[in-house]
Amino acid sequence: MSGHDKDFDFELMPGVPAGLPKGEEILWQGHPQAMALAREAYKINWITGYLVVIALWRAGGAYADGGAAMMAAKGLPYLALAAAAYGVVYLLAWAQARASIYTITSARVIMRIGAALPVTYTIPFVRIAAARLDLKPKGTGTIAIEITEGMHLSYAVLWPHLRPGFARHTQPAFRCIADASNVARLLSESAQAKLNEPVVTPVAAGSALAAE
Repeated sequence: MSGHDKDFDFELMPGVPAGLPKGEEILWQGHPQAMALAREAYKINWITGYLVVIALWRAGGAYADGGAAMMAAKGLPYLALAAAAYGVVYLLAWAQARASIYTITSARVIMRIGAALPVTYTIPFVRIAAARLDLKPKGTGTIAIEITEGMHLSYAVLWPHLRPGFARHTQPAFRCIADASNVARLLSESAQAKLNEPVVTPVAAGSALAAE
């Protein structure tokens, strides 16, 4: 059964705390793009834009009351606040992106996430019901993974590494990754190859002789 483990143990491989069993191999590893994550998950443009609009509104009112000097006195602190907010939000997104490693192996998906408290989620291919790609114009994109019934993942712990708007049925996601279309293709092909593997059932020697 898949689940999550705290990364308190030494990582034999980056992003794969317990190592891989024999026969399983890493096919791809990546992480979110910090600027894309800041835009899409942390809404950096909306937050900064809102503060800039407030700065312009206060500056405009101050100009009407006291001219350019008053406009500068009233508007500059708000512009400084907007710049500080932009820096803080970007720093949060950068720390989250730097601390996270997404992994596709020949048998599963592994997500090591969390800047303050690292957590690792393992999702075997048999638990993946579907995967959806949200591709952006510059090639970055998000691959959301729909998991089968019976597996529940915490929305709060996963955020922002999830598909927005699906709090009831949380969908973990490779968020804001580069070359997303090729990664999605690799995930699809790897999952299909694993699920199509023949199952070999050992037969006891006595049973084989009896059948003959």
